[in-house]
Amino acid sequence: MNYLRLLIFLCSSCLIAQQKPYVSEVWVADQGDGTYKNPIIHADYSDPDVVQLGDDYFMTSSSFNAAPGLPILHSKDLVNWELVNYALPKQVPVKHFNTPQHGNGVWAPSIRVHNNELYIYWGDPDFGIYMVKTDDPFGNWEEPVLMMEAKGAIDPSPLWDEDGKAYLVHAWAGSRAGVKSILTVHKMNAEGTKVLDYGRHVFDGHENHPTVEGSKFYKRNGYYYIFAPAGGVSTGWQLVLRSKNIYGPYEEKVVLEQGATAINGPHQGAWVTTDTGEDWFFHFQDVDAYGRIVHLQPMHWKNDWPVMGKDQNGNGIGEPVLQHKKPNVGEQYAIQTPRETDNFEQDSLGLQWQWNANPNVLWSAKLPGNDFLRLYSIAPPELMNSLWDVPNLLLQKFPAPEFNVATKISLIPGDGKEQRKTGLIIMGRDYATVTLTEKEGVFYLQRTEAIKADAGAKEEILEEITLKSNTVYLKVAVSAPDAMCQFSYSENGRNFKKFGAPFKARVGKWIGAKVGLFSISTPEASRGGYADVEYFRITK
Repeated sequence: MNYLRLLIFLCSSCLIAQQKPYVSEVWVADQGDGTYKNPIIHADYSDPDVVQLGDDYFMTSSSFNAAPGLPILHSKDLVNWELVNYALPKQVPVKHFNTPQHGNGVWAPSIRVHNNELYIYWGDPDFGIYMVKTDDPFGNWEEPVLMMEAKGAIDPSPLWDEDGKAYLVHAWAGSRAGVKSILTVHKMNAEGTKVLDYGRHVFDGHENHPTVEGSKFYKRNGYYYIFAPAGGVSTGWQLVLRSKNIYGPYEEKVVLEQGATAINGPHQGAWVTTDTGEDWFFHFQDVDAYGRIVHLQPMHWKNDWPVMGKDQNGNGIGEPVLQHKKPNVGEQYAIQTPRETDNFEQDSLGLQWQWNANPNVLWSAKLPGNDFLRLYSIAPPELMNSLWDVPNLLLQKFPAPEFNVATKISLIPGDGKEQRKTGLIIMGRDYATVTLTEKEGVFYLQRTEAIKADAGAKEEILEEITLKSNTVYLKVAVSAPDAMCQFSYSENGRNFKKFGAPFKARVGKWIGAKVGLFSISTPEASRGGYADVEYFRITK
C-alpha cells in the first residue's frame, strides 16, 4: 500500500510539474508587485485583437504566410499570456500556400464572441474575407469560410446589433484594390457567414488620416464606434470614429499617439472591459527586426470618447505608459509567458514553432519516447535562389530585445551522393545561417548569408571549417538595440568559438525576423538523410 501511495504521489508531482506555467528567462511583463511593464509580449504578435469569454481572455493576431496560422493566446488577467492553439492548421487556399507566400495570407484578424462561440474574421488581400469559429478555443476550429470574395478587402470586424441585424466593417489594401484609407460597412447574415450587399463607404481618411485601416466595430451607449489606426505601421496614431447611425456620418477623434514617449506608432488593437468595470486597450509597436510587439494601456471614457494611456499634456490625446498597475480581474494569477525553449520531450512540436509555408507531415518526426526532433533532408524547389524560397523552415519569433539561442544538431547524410544541409538560421529579408553539411565523408561547418534574399539574391558561403564528427553545438547571441546576431559553435558543448562577424537581423515581409532550424538536400535528391536536433533553448 505504501508503494501505491508513493507511486500516486510521484505521478501527481509529475503532472503538477508538467502543468507549471512557463516563465521566460528573457522577457516577463508581470513585475510580481502588482504592476506590469510594457510590452506585455515582446514578440511579433502584430495587429492583436482580444476578447473575453467567461473568465478567460483570448488573443489572436496576424500570421501572414506562416503555418499554422491565427495563433490563439490565453490569459486570465490580460498581462500573463500562454500560446494555446492555432485556429488555422493550414493557410487557405491550401494549394496556394503550400509554397512560401511572404507577406500574404492572414492580415489583421478580429476575434469576437457570438452565441457562446468564438469567431475570427480576417482579410486575405488576394482572396477576400474569411471567417472561422469554434465552441472550444483550446480544441478544433471549424473549416474556414470565404464569406466575402474580394481583391484588397482587409482588416474586417463584425458587429451583431441588439435588433438582430449584423454588419461587417473593413478597410482596403491599396496594393490590391488601387485605393486605401477608406472604411466600408456591409450588411451581413445573422450567422456571420456571408455579406448581403456591396457595402457603403462610411469614412475617407485621405485628407487628415492617411492609411486608415485596422477597423474594429463596437457599440456603447447608443454609439457605433469604429476604432481605426491611421498614419502607417511605424508612425501612426489611434483614431476613433463614432456615430448614432451605423452608416454615419461619423465624428472623429485621435485618442492615442506617441507624443513625448519613445513608443512609436502606438495603434491598432483591441478594447476590453473586465468584469470589474475596468477598460483596457491593446496595441502594437513596430520595433523593426523584433516585429510588432504588444502593449497594454489603461483606458477610460470621457464624454463618450475613449482616453487611452495617459493624457500627459491635457490635449485630450493619450500617450502610452511603460508601467502600470495590473488590471483588476477579481483574482490573482501566476506569472506566465509564451513558451520559447523546446527540449523536444513531447510527442509533437511545441506551439512556438511555425513553418514557412503549409506543413507536410513528411518534413519532421517527433516519435514517442524520443527526446529529440528529426528533420528530414527535403529537396527544395528547383528554382530556389536561397532559403527564402524553402517551405520547410521551422521558425519562431524573436522573444526579447536580447537573448541567446543554443542547439545541438547531428547530421545523418544517408547513402545518397547528394549533399545534405542543416543548421541554425536567423531569417528575414536578409538571412544568415550556420550550416552543417557533408561532402565525400567529411563534415563541414559553413557560415552563410543571403543579403536581399527577398529580391532574389543567392546565398553566399562566407566561411567554412572541417569538423571532427557529424555533431555540432551551435549558438547565436542577439543583442539590442539593433538585433545584432553573433554565431558561435563548439564540437564538445563546452568550448565555443565565434563564427564569423556579427549579422544584423532584418525584418521579413510584414513580420519581424525569426530564428529557427532547417534541413534540406540538393534539388535533384530523391530521398534519404536527416538531422536530429536534441534541444532548442532560449536563455539570457
